[in-house]
Amino acid sequence: MKKFIIVRELPGAGNMTAEELQAISKTSMSAVSVLSKPYNWVESYVTNDKIYCIHEAESEDVIREHSNCASFPVNGIEEIKVIISPATAED
Repeated sequence: MKKFIIVRELPGAGNMTAEELQAISKTSMSAVSVLSKPYNWVESYVTNDKIYCIHEAESEDVIREHSNCASFPVNGIEEIKVIISPATAED
């Protein structure tokens, strides 16, 4: 599977309660369970007005299908080609 970063514009995301975050997490997992394709939600990063999600899927179309099932906004999708970290700088 390919790895993608998804941008979801959600005003006030950074002010969501633990219960609200749990609810959208459950919604995401429910959408994953109804997909007939391989899919994995890795993690998400919540900022003031956006949520950046890391998901694994076969294609961008499957990412959009998941978002539609969950009624989540999609404001951008990019395939992650390479992951680097401080360890990349080491010899």
